[in-house]
Amino acid sequence: MKNKEKQEKTITCPWWFCFTFDNFTRPWYQDPYKILNGLIQPGFKVLDVGPGRGYFTLPLATMVGEEGIVYALDIQKKMLEILKSNAEKKGHTNVITHLYDGKQICLNESFDFVNIFWMFHEIRNKENFLNELKAVCKPECKILFVEPYVHVSKKAFNKSLQLFLENGFKIVDPIKVNFSRGCLLEL
Repeated sequence: MKNKEKQEKTITCPWWFCFTFDNFTRPWYQDPYKILNGLIQPGFKVLDVGPGRGYFTLPLATMVGEEGIVYALDIQKKMLEILKSNAEKKGHTNVITHLYDGKQICLNESFDFVNIFWMFHEIRNKENFLNELKAVCKPECKILFVEPYVHVSKKAFNKSLQLFLENGFKIVDPIKVNFSRGCLLEL
């Protein structure tokens, strides 16, 4: 019971704290264009889960082009407001923000690519989330799954990866990202 209680007390990174890792130095060690290179095509429909202030969302919007679209899914309304403002300032009209209640994704879309970067450890009901995710993925949808070394041990990362596999996802390739553990998955 203690372990279950600990799981449910997972803390979501608050919107006001994002400036600490979404700052001017981050592109030097985690350039979103280099990380996503070869994974995104113009016209793709992309789901960015836990997008923060748009560190990956805005490059994704550029990469999918005007014919593509990026949905930013978050449980924090304020985070989505900041992201929407940032997208508007950059002239991105292909970014849609969507408030997630932590239970149902509630999108009538099918996605070519899903970005789950540095946030899977914050999801309270991972099994439910993965079932919801499968419902919105196109066949052969690619999922970029990356977790930070600081918050997620190798054992915890492997446990999450196993959960993806048990829910029908397949490993395509390990992904090397500074200060992180990562894997490219496919449905």
